[in-house]
Amino acid sequence: MYVGTLSFDLLLGDVHSLKEKRSLVKPIIAELQRKFSVSVAEVSGQNLHRRAEIGVAMVSGDLGHLNGVLDRCERLVAARPEVELLSVRRRLHTDED
Repeated sequence: MYVGTLSFDLLLGDVHSLKEKRSLVKPIIAELQRKFSVSVAEVSGQNLHRRAEIGVAMVSGDLGHLNGVLDRCERLVAARPEVELLSVRRRLHTDED
């Protein structure tokens, strides 16, 4: 069994309120969940207007499949024009860790 996680550090564009921030972050989370069947949440920076950290997690029995899905998740977030992807952190764990 393999567990893979991604942590996206995002800089949001011209955002002046938490409501505007939610209107940018929620669609990204929903699209990741819908397209890739991964667990996704905003995990940090909830009270900051222009920053967001989104966490993605997935469990798989096939390391190649896991890496492929995480790669596609990363490309999807990087391609969003309304956010700037500052950094991505990927971690892979096995049931032997």
